[in-house]
Amino acid sequence: MIGKLKGVVDSLHEDHVILDVHGVGYVVACSTRTLQKLPRAGEAAVLAIETQVREDAIRLFGFLSDSERDWFRLLQNVQGVGSKVALAILSIFTPTELTAAIALQDKAAVSRAPGVGPKLAARIVAELKDKAGGFEAVDPLAARLAGEDSSPGGSTAAQEAISALVNLGYARPQAATAIAASVKALGEGAETAALIRRGLKELATV
Repeated sequence: MIGKLKGVVDSLHEDHVILDVHGVGYVVACSTRTLQKLPRAGEAAVLAIETQVREDAIRLFGFLSDSERDWFRLLQNVQGVGSKVALAILSIFTPTELTAAIALQDKAAVSRAPGVGPKLAARIVAELKDKAGGFEAVDPLAARLAGEDSSPGGSTAAQEAISALVNLGYARPQAATAIAASVKALGEGAETAALIRRGLKELATV
């Protein structure tokens, strides 16, 4: 079984990369997020690999971190989640964001992944809620912000910034994680606009 590949990016495609390892080109399926983070063709790359052996094929799935690979494995323990859906989920969430979404039982956030309907999202958060803690620690501030009341009467600069990011299309756990990092960087007294700007920068780097 292959657990890691270190080589040179030969070419990038919509759902996979061809990694040249000493002249052998390995076809490695990846999440959209992973593909976006890989270097250009001709540059070196290292991927954690999950090998799946079927009767008719051997498939390789590549990840930038062991935690992302662990989530890929864990997600497929849920009925109705295969490799395609697991990669779709990991295309919109980092491991930390996915941990937060499941810890907060945020079915709506998980259902944003292509191929994940409300029923499957509910099953994912229900079945994995007791297993998620072993992969990534949830930032306490991010968890608090994600779970706080976002009604106008209880608005704070952080909550207003989270709402703005959600309105831009980000899932609430993603927005809360980005704004929590922004609050830590800019301080508790930072204004909404500054938190939004910093939050967008945080989201661009994950």
